[in-house]
Amino acid sequence: MSDFNTKLISSFGYLLEGELLKEIQEVGVYKTISKNEIIIDVDDAIKAMPLLLTGAIKILREDENGDELVLYYLERGDTCAITLSCCLGQTKSKIRAVSETEVELVMIPKQKMADWLSAYNSWQSFILQSYHSRVNELLEAVDTIAFLKMDERLFKYLKDKAMVTGNDAIYTTHKQISEDLHTSRVVISRLLKKLENEGKIKLSRNSIKVIEL
Repeated sequence: MSDFNTKLISSFGYLLEGELLKEIQEVGVYKTISKNEIIIDVDDAIKAMPLLLTGAIKILREDENGDELVLYYLERGDTCAITLSCCLGQTKSKIRAVSETEVELVMIPKQKMADWLSAYNSWQSFILQSYHSRVNELLEAVDTIAFLKMDERLFKYLKDKAMVTGNDAIYTTHKQISEDLHTSRVVISRLLKKLENEGKIKLSRNSIKVIEL
């Protein structure tokens, strides 16, 4: 059995039936993507939907000025419901998907997705559950912006990042965090120091260690 097939079964075997897994192996395009690469960009014509085998992907929304805001993360065994919606609705992408870590994924041609909704109950359940999960995450993102103070948003962002990467040491810059949270680098630097003084994180030259997970 190939490495791709092994990872496909490991990530999706408990969700999807055997015949569907065979079809995914036949028509899916396996890809490995380095960290911080754009996988899907705003206004791209969506021709395929990703199924994530390993790693984590960050989903962002861009405003009219080109500023970004993190909406949610995808992990192993996930797909992006917004991408699916664009595929089935024949519309262009409304989001940007960026690899948070090195990732392995399989791209499913969009013409297969509608066929599988009627052919496989497991695919229908998987897609509905994916929509449910992504809607909940979008609502959580709205609540975070609307109701949490910036230091609370920052700490949640750091914890989420640590959890999806499986590492309590986060390797990023103050500038990147400020872009993800749609604020200034100066504000982020000040709040990171505040969180360190509260014993929630430990700042190093090239990393941030999350102490309270």
